[in-house]
Amino acid sequence: MQKECSNKPQQATYSRRSVLKRLGTGVAGLSLAHMIGAPVEEQVAFATQNVRRRSSPSKLRITDLRVAVVSRAPMRCPLIRIDTNQDICGYGEVRDGASERYALMLKSRLLGQNPCNVEKIFKRIKQFGHHGRQGGGVSGVEMALWDLAGKAYGVPVYQMLGGQYRDRVRLYADTPSTDVAGLKKRVEQGFTFLKMDCGISNIYKVPGALSYPLKDTNWWGKHPFTSIQLSDKGAALLAERFAEAREAVGWKIPIASDHFGHISVNSCIKLGKALQPYQPAWLEDMVPWEYTDMLKEIRSALDTPLLTGEDIYLLDGFKPLIDGRVVDLVHPDLATAGGILETKKIGDYAEQSGIAMPMHFAGTPVSFMANVHCAAATENFIALEHHSVDVDWWEDLVTGIDKPLHTDGFATVPDTPGLGIELNLDVVKEHLSRGQELFAPTDGWNRDRSNDRLWS
Repeated sequence: MQKECSNKPQQATYSRRSVLKRLGTGVAGLSLAHMIGAPVEEQVAFATQNVRRRSSPSKLRITDLRVAVVSRAPMRCPLIRIDTNQDICGYGEVRDGASERYALMLKSRLLGQNPCNVEKIFKRIKQFGHHGRQGGGVSGVEMALWDLAGKAYGVPVYQMLGGQYRDRVRLYADTPSTDVAGLKKRVEQGFTFLKMDCGISNIYKVPGALSYPLKDTNWWGKHPFTSIQLSDKGAALLAERFAEAREAVGWKIPIASDHFGHISVNSCIKLGKALQPYQPAWLEDMVPWEYTDMLKEIRSALDTPLLTGEDIYLLDGFKPLIDGRVVDLVHPDLATAGGILETKKIGDYAEQSGIAMPMHFAGTPVSFMANVHCAAATENFIALEHHSVDVDWWEDLVTGIDKPLHTDGFATVPDTPGLGIELNLDVVKEHLSRGQELFAPTDGWNRDRSNDRLWS
């Protein structure tokens, strides 16, 4: 039997009706200016009229954490539900392709905590995340905490981050290949920013395009250690594909390019120079992000913007790239970087150096809305990736928000509490990964079996 979280406005402990009855005056419809000088009771009623609570947000406590793993949305995406003692729950999401265990191991550190103390809890659990998919558990829990805090206080998450810079968030649509028809379709769908794959997977069977060891080729090894090299012919072939894309969609729409393959620095520079005439919006993850000297060498050799960041956990990982001006743009994935506030901090830090922030995203509408709130609250934001444009049931996973979630290449920022969405449990159940249950009990993760303190 699944527990249903009401997530509905709850009766305030201090009733406005009782205030009106005693004071004989109206509170509803008055502005904050009208409240100045009013009796204390009336000011309290006005200030707390939208607070959602049974007792008080200060008495909200976490009682449970459960997961439901959705498949093909676009990938394997574990959803998190954090329950409380006041019949409101918060939703988050572990990074696509990551194990739900990254979140479950945090449960014992969350039970009994007030979810409104987001930063306090984050500082306790952030040591259990790491770069790549390992940051997914901490990031997903952090999303759910913000969702709960927003629901408790009756405000959208972006408002708790300092307010919004925009009420619409530009999206960039990923296209899984260099198929020109796919790019044209994205333009017809209204997208004003595009990304395509323009890597060596498109040409590895073409004689003379690549040089690589014939047996046991290490296609997924770290770039400097694979011995895969791109020839002039190979670079020219990939440039032709970019030229076709430009011819199809014109020059006004930015076209970014995704991963190119695990090739050496010299091959990256060769390819970058071949693509340069077609003005890519950026070249993404040309070598692993931790090789800052290599990235700087590539950036110095090219006029095309360089970008990385989807695998980096926490602001600390971005600082060397920003401080050294190693890249032209930072590209965090909120579900890896540490969550909503940490991603905003990354954007704010980059802004000080004049560096913009597009955002990587591949997941369900839960993580999508977390990204929308963060993007709305971050000044140097450029565009948010959307990987599931062609998944027809994707938006059906959530309720409580106007549909469609995006129109003409933009997502509308909701003004409803928390992330602004609830789960459609029937649709989630239809798309669970094989062998998974819908928010099954997780009592086995209730006990804290370690001393987590990092200092003596």
